[in-house]
Amino acid sequence: MRKIFKEVISGRELSVEIGEIARQANGSALIRFDDTVVLVTATAADKPNEGQNFFPLTVDVEERMYAIGKIPGGWLRREGRPSEQAILNCRIIDRSLRPLFPDGYLNNLQIVATVLSVDQDNTPEVVSLLGASLALGLSDIPFNEIVGSVIIGRVNGEFVVNPTVKQEEVSDMHVFVAATEDAIVMIESDASEAMEDDMLEAIEIAHEQIKEVIAFQKRIIEEFGAEKKPAPEIHINDELKDDVRALAEGKMYDVMKQIDKEVRNEALDNLLSDIKSQLEDKYLEYENFESDVKDFFNEYSKEVMRSIIVNEHHRIDGRGLKDIREINTRTGLLPRTHGSALFTRGLTQSLSITTLGTIRDSQRLDDIGTTETKRYMHHYNFPPFATGEAGFMRGPKRREIGHGALAEKAILPVLPSEEDFPYSIRVVSEILESNGSSSMASVCGSSLSLMDAGVPIKRPVAGIALGLIKTDEEVTILSDIQGIEDFYGDMDFKVAGTEKGITAIQLDVKIKGLKINTIKEVLQRAKEGRLHILEIMNNDLSVPREDLSKYAPRMYTTVIPVDKIKVLIGTGGKTINKIIDETGVEIDIQDDGKVYVAATEKESGEKAIKMIEEIIKDVEVGEVYDGKVIRVEKYGAFVELLPGKDGLLHISEMDIGRVKKTEDVADLGDIIKVKVTGIENGKVRLSRKVLLLEEKEKEE
Repeated sequence: MRKIFKEVISGRELSVEIGEIARQANGSALIRFDDTVVLVTATAADKPNEGQNFFPLTVDVEERMYAIGKIPGGWLRREGRPSEQAILNCRIIDRSLRPLFPDGYLNNLQIVATVLSVDQDNTPEVVSLLGASLALGLSDIPFNEIVGSVIIGRVNGEFVVNPTVKQEEVSDMHVFVAATEDAIVMIESDASEAMEDDMLEAIEIAHEQIKEVIAFQKRIIEEFGAEKKPAPEIHINDELKDDVRALAEGKMYDVMKQIDKEVRNEALDNLLSDIKSQLEDKYLEYENFESDVKDFFNEYSKEVMRSIIVNEHHRIDGRGLKDIREINTRTGLLPRTHGSALFTRGLTQSLSITTLGTIRDSQRLDDIGTTETKRYMHHYNFPPFATGEAGFMRGPKRREIGHGALAEKAILPVLPSEEDFPYSIRVVSEILESNGSSSMASVCGSSLSLMDAGVPIKRPVAGIALGLIKTDEEVTILSDIQGIEDFYGDMDFKVAGTEKGITAIQLDVKIKGLKINTIKEVLQRAKEGRLHILEIMNNDLSVPREDLSKYAPRMYTTVIPVDKIKVLIGTGGKTINKIIDETGVEIDIQDDGKVYVAATEKESGEKAIKMIEEIIKDVEVGEVYDGKVIRVEKYGAFVELLPGKDGLLHISEMDIGRVKKTEDVADLGDIIKVKVTGIENGKVRLSRKVLLLEEKEKEE
């Protein structure tokens, strides 16, 4: 039975259609937000795979190019691998929903959001997350939370809910918030150096709007939601668990207090091995002995670590709650790259390399968004050796794409405009070591690398990740979390920015969400940490280098009238190719008349610009030119005044006296000074005689 529900959200119609489409999924909903239409389905296996001990949640956002009336590019003319934006939207849905599933639910679960139609004023990520929440809520899957999302922008100091494309263009904030009725579960934000109080206000406004969306979902789910399957019962071997804890007790505390990560990990491995050997005879016939011992051991080590932090107010590596690990920086490591920097914080290390290119090197985007090209690209690589492991390297995974996008957003607000710095910019962060917050290390390293390359960024950018341990009694916030604190903790809250304000935020939680007062405290702690890191970075390099690397292209810019673009290109590209061949430069012509010239040498660039200006310059009556004779006839010579523009110097205008033969005055290839005496029907008349008479008059 088809049923449609409608509501007005942020001044636009939101409608949900259920009961007719994709009925074989556990839950489905067709969501319309004005003209943006997304079909979202949730499908789960009846039971988990045998021996499975993790929750296999898969989220796919399927962008269809027909949604914007386009045929896909490429040879096949069909959609291929997901776009970067689609992958980021998958991560948004996953990060928002994953912590809300009941403990012990291990069934294979797939959420698919198929984008069918796009109205650019209503972005699919908000609609997709809403649809995912509804599809789960309407299904029999044991998911009992309801999640809403909203984007907050700020235009001329006023906050805007779900801003339009035009509003986004002038907005200085983009804050994507996902929340339940009670708490914030996910934040993905970029901003132009926003103050902490302003960011907090945006989040509060978002939560109030989300409550309206949740109320709308509740009405639908209460009327048409399927009966939920019971949450899985967690069966554990209490006797084995007690035995593991009894053997680990007393020893675990000393092990977890080992400051050195490698020493601590080795001690943990040894303790686990010792416990197994002491218990294996007793549980010889117990099928899940190996996996259960490891699970109980990890559970107890997590409990001890959290207890040390909460009760003793310091961390297992010896730091206080606010302390940041030792930081070291080096710039200019790589001699042939355009810029490079090594940022090391504890056992996390990022080598960031900057490459400058022409505007033509900008990335062309073939997706359903409004942006067609991307001038600044940040790529993040995380090889297995960064954590001391061996593994396959088969291209970037979703996590690497997400971390690269976060660093990109953090840096973008401080980059110079294309007009001031006509380059495309690519930064690659190679993670060489990782023990927590490698994405924020890549932000710091990239800021230094850009300055090392001479990119005139407004201010340096630093990033820090904060964690949280939540108990029934209190919330404990940790600055600059390391790997084990992220793994055993309840939050990963990344904040990047300059000394003036925030440029990017990414929040993930493992609990049911955060209250506003906790977020306020985290933002303040992040500011303190960020300023501390910036101070250390500034000791190495605080402003961009005065000049670019000698290996970087030199960019020269000029602007020509749009109607002269064809003239500059020439028939079949003849004119522009002649300039390129003579100077060795690269030339990129924009539709608005901007011309970018990339040269390895100053002389080549300046010569190319001069040739371009001469080509588009019009021949004017009364002007004097040093022209080149390009054709000789009995009646006179044709003289090239500017590239591609010539005129006739009639034999009668060659000298004061009578000239018997053209070659007597102007032979092929000669450079001759002439004056334009007239232009009729595009034909240019020249005279040398006029100049000789003028010179004679001056002498007399």
